[in-house]
Amino acid sequence: MIKRIVEEEGFSSSSSIPKQIVVSFPNRAQLAELAERGYTLSEKIGSGCYANVYMASYTDPTTRRRLDLACKLCDRSVAPKDVVKKFLPREIEILTTLNHPYVIQLHSILQQNEKLYMFMRYAENGDLLEWIRNRGVLREQHAQVWFRQIVMGLNYLHCKDIVHRDLKCENILLTKKNNVKIADFGFARFCIENGKHVLSATFCGSAAYAAPEVVSASPYNPKMADVWSLGVILFIMLNGTMPFDDSSLPKLLMAQRQKNWSFRRSLRKVISSEAKALVTNILEPDALNRMYLNKIQKTNFFLMTEEIKPFNSFKDYSAEFLKNLSRLYVGSKQQKDKNPNGGEPTACAYEPNKQKCYYPGESYQAGP
Repeated sequence: MIKRIVEEEGFSSSSSIPKQIVVSFPNRAQLAELAERGYTLSEKIGSGCYANVYMASYTDPTTRRRLDLACKLCDRSVAPKDVVKKFLPREIEILTTLNHPYVIQLHSILQQNEKLYMFMRYAENGDLLEWIRNRGVLREQHAQVWFRQIVMGLNYLHCKDIVHRDLKCENILLTKKNNVKIADFGFARFCIENGKHVLSATFCGSAAYAAPEVVSASPYNPKMADVWSLGVILFIMLNGTMPFDDSSLPKLLMAQRQKNWSFRRSLRKVISSEAKALVTNILEPDALNRMYLNKIQKTNFFLMTEEIKPFNSFKDYSAEFLKNLSRLYVGSKQQKDKNPNGGEPTACAYEPNKQKCYYPGESYQAGP
């Protein structure tokens, strides 16, 4: 029996991290029941700690319009207690509140006995890590476009007091029109409780993208930890490699604290001084001195000013990429939030949320 999820379960007090579990594909009867609702599942396109992701589609019974989707499938019968009681309810609650051009959109959530299906927008061009592996390092102008979109999506989340806690290239999806979508909110949470900001104490995400305060297992400001992960993503886009070796956590932490990272020698003269300075200010091991989003959005690299990148510098790009990036935000020029021709927004067409967001200077309390 399939039913729509309308209520979430309570959180547990445990802070352990779920391990990789086996999620079985629906059997014939379950697939048939989904088909009656207009949904189909096909090949697996990803997996996480407690879920698999499958190609999916939905056909509207009235219009017969078909929509390509991705389905995150969780099986609560085999998931650890923390997943069922804490991580899943948080993810569902957060996903149902999101509406931003550069954040993944939820289509629907269905429950079939212990199986939970979260249908979301399908990103046709895969994820950022896959893109870099297939094509190599991004040109700086290209990195600016995607970095700007990620920042605007993250700013939207932070202004809603939502922290992602697992930002990495694999969780930055790319649409058919080469716009980004921040995805996978399995470790996300609200960072305000009873009107007060709370610190996180859970080691979340991938060590290679984790801030020093997370690696050291100290209570941390989750917004500033997200900013660190953003810096790692920018470094990877520009350099094509990780800034730190995560094979040993003690060595990783030491390298982070000593700022022991550098761009490849062949790229040092290619990457602009503005980009280098921005990475340096974001990969600051002291969270109190780390550049936060409000300041990142005032940098020339984010604003994409002509001083850094005149328009004719796009001549080296492929025709297909330029076609999809039909309009750009330059300097202080503001453009409309939506594509006037319908569909998703054109690249960099969404203005940052001007609402005040918390960063260093306000009081945080300890929390999970």
